[in-house]
Amino acid sequence: MTVTRFAPSPTGTLHVGNIRTALHNWLLARRAGGTFLLRIDDTDAARSREEHVEAIRADLAWLGLVPDGEERQSARTALYEREFARLVAAGRVYRCYESAQELELKRKVLLGRGLPPIYDRAALALSEADHAARAAAGDLPHWRFLLDRNTPIAWDDGIRGAQQFDPATMSDPVVRRADGSWLYMLPSVIDDVAMGVTQVLRGEDHVSNTAAQMQMFTALGAKPPAFAHEALLVGSEGKLSKRLGSLGVAAFRDEGIEPEALVALLARLGTSQPVEPIVDRGELVASFDLTTFGRAPARFDEAELHRLNSQIVHQLPFDRVAHLLPEGMTEAAWAAIRPNLAHIGEAADWWRVVTGPVARPALADEDAEFVRQAGGLLAGLDWGERAWPGLTGALKVATGRKGKALFLPLRLALTGREHGPDMAALLPLIGRDEALARLAG
Repeated sequence: MTVTRFAPSPTGTLHVGNIRTALHNWLLARRAGGTFLLRIDDTDAARSREEHVEAIRADLAWLGLVPDGEERQSARTALYEREFARLVAAGRVYRCYESAQELELKRKVLLGRGLPPIYDRAALALSEADHAARAAAGDLPHWRFLLDRNTPIAWDDGIRGAQQFDPATMSDPVVRRADGSWLYMLPSVIDDVAMGVTQVLRGEDHVSNTAAQMQMFTALGAKPPAFAHEALLVGSEGKLSKRLGSLGVAAFRDEGIEPEALVALLARLGTSQPVEPIVDRGELVASFDLTTFGRAPARFDEAELHRLNSQIVHQLPFDRVAHLLPEGMTEAAWAAIRPNLAHIGEAADWWRVVTGPVARPALADEDAEFVRQAGGLLAGLDWGERAWPGLTGALKVATGRKGKALFLPLRLALTGREHGPDMAALLPLIGRDEALARLAG
């Protein structure tokens, strides 16, 4: 069975790039009838915050990306210790003592010689007596994973195709700090094995990590999952921006964006499939296909999101939005007002047009007289859903007016606005007595 995972670190809230990764893993799992897991990567105790964990859960729930299970790395340290001990015994991790300054100096020397700036494995030459002396001096080691430099690294990436890395050009990655805390690389592999993850879909900035992790899976005696690396998001200006990196669920909610719009945009952003105002998640799931993903950066355009949001809002049923609407607003009112909204929050303004009071703009004398005449005709007509066509038809016969000259003075008198929802739907909502009062001025 397909098992995917989304593994955020709770050092902050989710931004739009995280959201896209979570969504694509959810779609990948749902497309295969599989399982979507949430893993909270909270091994960085100094920076992880419980409020961020709660925010991540809430954001996923708002987006409708409810995981089928959850794990927390902070609760899995015994597992990491056990697997780490296996790697120590197998000679696949080793102790190092170089400071950051020493490593930087080595790097500069290698670059100056025109050589790849990779770690020289000097620590492998240390004897047990050397390690004992270091320990006696109070020096604590950090640990590196020993890459097999004789075995090329290769995998068939679900988006990027055939990938090959020469481990001889790679540094042995640090997997554990001197204080005993873990870096990302090894615990992630251990968890993917233990959680039965079959597919890892993440950003292309992780490709080099994947190359090293492929050997970690092998060292642990496990089959690596299928990997796919998608192009990163860029802004509409064609480059990464601080704003794009800070846009999160709270910002989208504050701007009146609905989760359906964000999901519809991000589901297909960076693919060959058209971005469409699709409300039905089933349609997005059925059409999700890694082979449609391109290699070019995916452009995130906030203006496009707002346009899509408007189209989405026009489709939303009353029961989906009722809790967001002003008190007293009915399903018929929502149906009438919905086509004029870009954001659901604007419904309150139009509901005030229905409930009143409405300030009528100044009308020319002949238009004011025309509106009074309309009131007289309306008083004698049968009231109902056909009130508007009945009124305008009678006025056309009585006055000879048509087009804008017929409709605009009536709209101004009844709503105080030049544009708005279909008057045939709006007039019954305003009600007979209120309409007569507004036409009377």
